[in-house]
Amino acid sequence: MKAQVKWLGEELFLGTSASGHTLILDANAEGLAPSPLENILISLGSCSSVDVVSILQKARQEISGCIVDIDGTRVDSVPKLFSSIHLHFVITGKNVKETVVERAVALSADKYCSVALMLSANVKITHDFSIINQ
Repeated sequence: MKAQVKWLGEELFLGTSASGHTLILDANAEGLAPSPLENILISLGSCSSVDVVSILQKARQEISGCIVDIDGTRVDSVPKLFSSIHLHFVITGKNVKETVVERAVALSADKYCSVALMLSANVKITHDFSIINQ
C-alpha cells in the first residue's frame, strides 16, 4: 500500500492514495479540512463500521443505518497523542438483536479492524452501542 502527501501552502496538504483518491488535510485545524488527527478518528470509525455492518448483514440482521460517534482524548503535553478513544455505535433497523450487535462490535475491535488493532498498542480504545429498532 502506498500514498503521497503534497504540501499545498500554509498548513494544507493533499493526500493521494495509490488508487487515485484524494483528501485535503489542514494541519492547523482552521476549519478548511480535517486535521491529520481528526482523520485518524474518522479512519478508525469507518474501518470499524465496515466490519460491524458486514457482520450484522451476515448475521441476517435487518439494519438500515450505522452511525459511530468517536471521542478522542489527547494528553496535554507535546506531542499531544491520543490517550483514549471511545466509539459509540448507533445501529438502526428492525428487530436488531442486542447480542448480535455486541458480538459484531467486539469482533471488529478485537479481531478485524486494522486501524483499531494498530492504535490499541498505545491508546485505550473502548466502545459501546445503542440500538434503535423501528
